Amino acid sequence: MSAQDLDFWTFVDAAVERADERLPGIEPEAMRLILTLYRVTNMVVYDMESVVHRPRGWSYPGFRLLFTLWIAGPMEAKRAAELSGMSRQAVSALVGTLDRDGLVSKVPDEKDRRAVRLSLTGEGEAAIRETFVTHNERESLWAETLSAEERETLVRLLAKLGAREGVRRRR
Repeated sequence: MSAQDLDFWTFVDAAVERADERLPGIEPEAMRLILTLYRVTNMVVYDMESVVHRPRGWSYPGFRLLFTLWIAGPMEAKRAAELSGMSRQAVSALVGTLDRDGLVSKVPDEKDRRAVRLSLTGEGEAAIRETFVTHNERESLWAETLSAEERETLVRLLAKLGAREGVRRRR
């Protein structure tokens, strides 16, 4: 197959087949798993961003930071980065925009003046509550593709992958 004959999903098959031919000894099913997981994750994020978050003027990372503050409450920027799965630099860049937009407030931490404490403003609280309803409707649309049993199994399997020791992850 040439590049012209491939589509989003047949590329995975072609990639696994060709890599296996060119590098005997690789683990083709591990490659298929990770390529598929990555592609589906990107599809979900793109869908959420384009349907839910961009229309509000947010990015998906911006939503994740607002959601983290909404769920866990005020916290240091470093902790917000850990809980949202982003780098401190990414959180720092987002906070500037979200602060300017009146959604997040940042104040120096009382104990460590070098650290910044983040919290939702009243406007930020209202915005994340309203947006999460739409976000969750979209989550439901994706989830309804699977039966309840399949969803439980997938969540369990993803949690098992996520608990893997000896791999790097944001903390």
